[in-house]
Formats: sequence, C-alpha cells, structure tokens
Amino acid sequence: MLTTLLVVATLVALNALYVAAEFAAVSVRRGRVRQLAEDGSSVAARLLPILESPTRLDGYIAACQVGITISSLVLGAYGQVAFGAPVSGLLQRSFGLDGIAAASTAAVAILVVLTVGQMVSGELAPKSLALQYPTEVALYTYWPMRWSLWILGPFIWFLNGSGNILLKLLGSGHGAHRHVHSPEEIELLIAESHDGGLLEPHELRRLQRALRFSLRTAQQMMTTRDRLHAIDITMPVDQVLALALDSAQAHVPVYRDTLDQVIGFVNTKRLLVRHVEGRPVRSLRELLQPAVIVDQTITGDRLVDELRRRRTHQAIVVDDRQQVVGMVTLDDILSSLLGPTPDEFTQSSLRMKAPRATSPRT
Repeated sequence: MLTTLLVVATLVALNALYVAAEFAAVSVRRGRVRQLAEDGSSVAARLLPILESPTRLDGYIAACQVGITISSLVLGAYGQVAFGAPVSGLLQRSFGLDGIAAASTAAVAILVVLTVGQMVSGELAPKSLALQYPTEVALYTYWPMRWSLWILGPFIWFLNGSGNILLKLLGSGHGAHRHVHSPEEIELLIAESHDGGLLEPHELRRLQRALRFSLRTAQQMMTTRDRLHAIDITMPVDQVLALALDSAQAHVPVYRDTLDQVIGFVNTKRLLVRHVEGRPVRSLRELLQPAVIVDQTITGDRLVDELRRRRTHQAIVVDDRQQVVGMVTLDDILSSLLGPTPDEFTQSSLRMKAPRATSPRT
C-alpha cells in the first residue's frame, strides 16, 4: 500500500510541476528574467531565449499541457487498478453489494477522490504559487521542463503538426502561443496588484488613466466653449499685450466675427518677447499660427498622433456641425494621464481677463 501511495503522490507532483511551469512561463516578467541573466544567473540566461521566442514558448507550453494530460490519465488508470479491487471488496463486505454494483461504486468513489485530490494539490495550489512567485517558479521548473522537452519532443512535434494541419483545413493560420489580456483583464490585474500591496494608490490611478486613455475623447479632455478665452483678429496689438501680461494661457485662439470662425492661434509669450526686444508687432497676423481642427469624438491616442503630425500643442474641437465646442491642449492630455498638475502660473489672479467668446452659434 505504501508503494501505491508513493506512486499516486509522484503522479500528482508531476501534474503540479507542469501546471506551475505553465503558469509561471506565461506570467513571469521577461525584464526581470533578463536582469537576472545579466547578473549572472545561468538558469535565467537559458530560460530567457524561450520566453522571448513565441515559437519556443509555444513548444514549452505544449510540453506542459502534454505532461498534465499524461500524468492525469496515468493517475486515473493506475488509481482504478490499484484501489479498485480493495475498495470493491470493502463495499461488498460492509454494505452487502453484489460484485457489479460494488465495482461500479468503487470506480466512481476512486474517481471522485483522485480528481478532488489532484485538483487541489496538483492544479489549484501550484497555480496560485506560480502566479504569486512567477520568477522563482519559472527558474525552479526550468530543468525538469527541459528534460520533459527532450523526452516528449517527438510526441509534441506530432501533436503540433496535427494541430497545424487541422487549422489549415479550417482556414486558420498557425499562431504562436502568446499571453494576451483584454483591457478589462489588464485593469483587473492592476487592481489585484494594488490589493496585494505592489502598487501605491497614486500608481494605480495613473495606470488606470493610461489604460483608459485610448477610450477618452477630445470632448472629455478639452476646455469647453463657455470657459474658452479667445480674441478677435481686429483687437489692437496694445490691448493684446496688456492682456498677455496677465495671462497664463500661452496660445490664444484668434477668430474672425464669431468663435466658430477660428483662423489660428497667437503665442502670447512670443508677442511679449518681440515687444521686449524692441521689435513690436504691428498686426496679430504676423504671429498667427494655423489652427488644427479636430472632431470632438477623436480618441486620445489618435489626438496625440494628430498633434505630433501637425507639430502643435493645441487644437480646436468642433462638433458634427463644425461648430466650436472647445479647445484641447497637450496639458489637457497630460492631465488626463497623470491627473491635475499644479502650476505657479495658473492661479485665479493670473487668469486672462480678455472677454470670453460668447457669440451665438449659427
């Protein structure tokens, strides 16, 4: 009986090994393994090429899955052979069951006990351990997995080849194994890292903002029309200079007649520099920069690409009727990612005193 229990324990341990190796391989941080390899860890140096190669990682995971399947099948078959007769005899003596009923009941009982034991000791426990300590588990399981790859190599090659043929028949190409998460899953992992004490609250907020950035629109980040300061192209330069001295806004929209006819931006700092250097500006048109117009539904990532392509830090936001609804700047985008950033020039006393553009929409 002792030998039988040792065999069962060995098969459960093998299953646990393959489960831990699989979850550790797909959850370990490659940067951490690379750092250990650079620090002189020979195991990390051997493991890193596998993690960085989708094809080799696919074979590594396949070996884990084959090992799990084989150990589970062998455990079930061995358990029925080793425990079937004794348990069946016990049921006949204790409950007076006939041979067939006792054998059937014994088979079900053995299957349930082995399945529960394997799930707890051979799957759930090693999975939790691998997710909690992915680097350590990945390194400790490397050599057993390397031997498994050598032993199971032909079998894995046959199974992968058969799978590729089936994929081709179904009209789908072969895809190397990747550990891919949806945005919702990534946000859940971030929240779990925070709950586990690995992320500070401010780090959690920044990561969540970055993750949701591609879902935010210009309308959600912009300065709205009712809070937007702008100047008419006909305003005298002297008045603009006076306003610029009290302004914390570097780029001011310039419009003709109504705000819905924005014709560009004026850099108030450049205007002040020209005045200080004795090169006065006669007309705002000398410093007028073209205005970039974007739709209010444009997402944050596309907005950044557009600003980079047009080499500007601000854009006018319009609705589907091409009416101005606000202005978005690079500072607005950074605030969306990092949160509000205090600035010594953004006090209420330094706000531009120019009249807000309140012209009616047409």
